[in-house]
Amino acid sequence: MIRLICAAGLAALLVACSTEPMRGIQSAFKGIFESNRGEASLSTGVRQYEAGNYVEASRSLQRALDLGLAAADQVKAHKYLAFIHCVSGRAAQCRDEFRKALDIDPSMELSAAEAGHPNWGPVFRTVKAQR
Repeated sequence: MIRLICAAGLAALLVACSTEPMRGIQSAFKGIFESNRGEASLSTGVRQYEAGNYVEASRSLQRALDLGLAAADQVKAHKYLAFIHCVSGRAAQCRDEFRKALDIDPSMELSAAEAGHPNWGPVFRTVKAQR
């Protein structure tokens, strides 16, 4: 936590600098902070999903993707978005989210419990078989 506070302070000090080397440092810090925000939004979205708050979860998951995530976290966000679309009766969007996840990680699999779900299990299997 202290490290993050120090980094934020350093980043704030660097904002006023406009030399080329300083812009590179600013860019590096910006990527760190955006990544952390993406991960925080992903975590929030998963919690909202698990609580059954699908509208809020969709917003948080999409925000996480917009802020930037590592590949594995992108797959997770798309998977949860697919689940939300499937349980909401939006089969086309469900398929699209599974496709996006599989584009990032073609070896992606659902857990046994997820694969057995009557709404998204068959959709996932169909999308994966079409690849």
